[in-house]
Amino acid sequence: MLRVRVRGACALRSASPKEIRDGQSPAKGDRPLGSSFWEHRHLLFIITFILLAAIRLGLWLLPFRNLLKLLQKISKSNFLVPCEDKSQISVSKIVWAVNAASRYMPGGVKCLARALTTQVLMSYHGHTPELRIGVAKGQEGKLEAHAWIEYQGRVAIGNLPDLSRFIPLPSLQGVKL
Repeated sequence: MLRVRVRGACALRSASPKEIRDGQSPAKGDRPLGSSFWEHRHLLFIITFILLAAIRLGLWLLPFRNLLKLLQKISKSNFLVPCEDKSQISVSKIVWAVNAASRYMPGGVKCLARALTTQVLMSYHGHTPELRIGVAKGQEGKLEAHAWIEYQGRVAIGNLPDLSRFIPLPSLQGVKL
């Protein structure tokens, strides 16, 4: 089982040298802009990269139903990083992290892996994404499929210029796995 734990992962800023020396922790209201933003962003990128790689492997090795069960458990627990305030990560930061991690993934990343990664991260951080999978007939008559995430009626990740040609399959939300 893959488990990522980082000490102080939920902190929005680093403690100053004086706070470290005196054994004090930063006050909740003390959140100046600085390097902590980049530390937080790097942590999100690393977690997303590892999760994306694990999902790609899961899509290759596991039946889809079993993978969905596993991802559902991950998104409802403190599996990724123990954090008291998960809502601090916005949808735009999650989408950024998935797009950035996808660029560095060897062999490229398919839309389903990107959509599932986004869904897990959004659910984990208290957002309500909807996984959509659509099908369309290609130019040569071949069946094509595409996966994307919708959030509050808009496409969060997986938007295509011709997305409207894909006929969405029934949602998997509420389906007993």
